[in-house]
Amino acid sequence: MRYQLDLTLRRAEGALTRVLGTAERRGFQPVSVDGETQDDGDRWHLRMTVEGSREPESLRHQLAGLYNCLAVDVREA
Repeated sequence: MRYQLDLTLRRAEGALTRVLGTAERRGFQPVSVDGETQDDGDRWHLRMTVEGSREPESLRHQLAGLYNCLAVDVREA
């Protein structure tokens, strides 16, 4: 199943690496990643599509627990 993730991240070194690593450790394979800096310059809006057979709630919960993650929304793609 494919899922679309919309994340708001604090801009920090390694933030993207932590998001990708968390997705892979939870059994989801990143398919596409797109992002942009928000108007305030201190945050990123990241859109990521992942594939996996596990329930997306575990991924959402783990991503929400990352220090740099301010918001996360997961829905079927």
